[in-house]
Amino acid sequence: MRGIVRMLLAVTAVWWCGWAVAEAGERAYVERIEFEAPTLAPMAYTQFCLRYPGECRTRKIFRGGPIRLSAEKRAELARVNSNVNARIVPERNLEGLAGEVWLIGPDRGDCNDYAVTKRHQLMAQGFPARALLLSEVVTTWGEHHLVLVVRTTDGDLVLDSLTDRIKPWLRAPYRWVRMQMPGVARLWTTIASRAA
Repeated sequence: MRGIVRMLLAVTAVWWCGWAVAEAGERAYVERIEFEAPTLAPMAYTQFCLRYPGECRTRKIFRGGPIRLSAEKRAELARVNSNVNARIVPERNLEGLAGEVWLIGPDRGDCNDYAVTKRHQLMAQGFPARALLLSEVVTTWGEHHLVLVVRTTDGDLVLDSLTDRIKPWLRAPYRWVRMQMPGVARLWTTIASRAA
């Protein structure tokens, strides 16, 4: 009888642990963007790195992974997002890929300029580059768009030129295309489908 009880307890423990791990995995998927496969960076990003080499250099990571957000860091994210959105006058790039130039802090610019300016300002405030990832998305009207993703212990957050509201990545109404890899700014990766 004791053998049967022990076996039932062991089976229950294995089932419970497996369920808890699966549930934790589902929560992590909901909160975090999943990387899929290495891919080429946008050509304009390569040119950006030539213009601003300090923005693209690989930094030594003493502590990796997402950052923990304090109330002060949350406030700083909100401040930088809204200030950059207010400071840069929106200007559409009508020349397509040939006209794409990513600039930090221009008076006028498109989504690329907003995203790299926010990243630059947050790094200047002490946010680690590994947690500030540029990401290419496609809008609901079919336009390619660049946003800044901040990887936090609370999940991946999106800073966007189209809104002052910082949203979790799953609430941003985009199709995700590719993103910088954490820790290696020059390398990019495709993004797994949300439905996977």
